[in-house]
Amino acid sequence: MTALVLDGHPSADSLTSALARRYADAHGDARLLAVRDLDFDPVLQRGYRQRQDLEPDLADALDALLAASHVVVATPVWWASTPALLKGFFDRVLVPQRTYRYGANGVPQGLLTARTGRLLLTSDSPRWFLAYTGDPTLRQVRNQTLRFCGIRSVRTTHFPSVRRSDDAERRAWLDRTAAIAQRDARR
Repeated sequence: MTALVLDGHPSADSLTSALARRYADAHGDARLLAVRDLDFDPVLQRGYRQRQDLEPDLADALDALLAASHVVVATPVWWASTPALLKGFFDRVLVPQRTYRYGANGVPQGLLTARTGRLLLTSDSPRWFLAYTGDPTLRQVRNQTLRFCGIRSVRTTHFPSVRRSDDAERRAWLDRTAAIAQRDARR
């Protein structure tokens, strides 16, 4: 199973980025793509009214997405969403007719079928608070983004209360992520 691991954190020295690297390293057949390293305009300048050509880095990212059988998104939860850079990446790379289309009845049809997904979510909020708020980042990325594009089986791993965690807990999270990646690779 070829995996594409998207690191959606703007900082390379973040826990989210460390989790993405650990997942990619442990998976065995994964490509790590740090969104922060791509050269692209994250703003969909004219909405979807007019096509905006993909920059070379985005064209490469789209090719990697289409070639992957497993898509992993590692992102922090900021203001009940993803960082703006990751949202801009989704806006630009998830293009109509390549990742989804609308059927004759107007119902969207995902074109990334036969792929599985994994979310690695970090947050400063405790797990109970995420449950209390309905975990909007999980719903947004899993339901409204990945599933919209046809990725139906999406597993989620939360790493809550990051701000209050210590080095031992973070090492345990990295080890847990490696084990998850190895299991995902065997599926």
